[in-house]
Amino acid sequence: MAEDAPNAGAEDTHPAPPEAAADSATPPASAEKASAEALLPSLSIWPPSQRTRDAVVRRVVQTLAAPSVLSQRYGALPEPEAERAAAAVEAEAFAAASESASASPASLEDGIEVLQAYSKEVSRRLLELAKARAAAAAPAPPAETSAEESEASSATAPAPAEE
Repeated sequence: MAEDAPNAGAEDTHPAPPEAAADSATPPASAEKASAEALLPSLSIWPPSQRTRDAVVRRVVQTLAAPSVLSQRYGALPEPEAERAAAAVEAEAFAAASESASASPASLEDGIEVLQAYSKEVSRRLLELAKARAAAAAPAPPAETSAEESEASSATAPAPAEE
């Protein structure tokens, strides 16, 4: 038991290796980075999976058809129309983001940038759709007075005083 006494308080601890051994055991930072980059291609951000794209379409349908800030401001769409519009919005946004991306993003950061562009395109196109539909559904504003009406009203109005 006397032999175990010095190590009794430090179970599962290992003595620090000498400096020379530490240098050879620890890979250099560049080797760690290279091994990390070798793992990253297995994590692909762009293009999103079909499951992810379908989830985006479902969320856009909810935003257009169910009570939301957008539907409260611009009006809700009937579900079938919202489904068609959502699919078109997502497909157009995907195509636009794909055009901006290279064939395969070179790094994870590139993939993230393309995914952000895709997200912004979906939002922008969704807002444009809601605004356009609201404008089309709104009654036309009163037509501007015609040239004849403006001439008639200016003929009856007193002429501005010249000074």
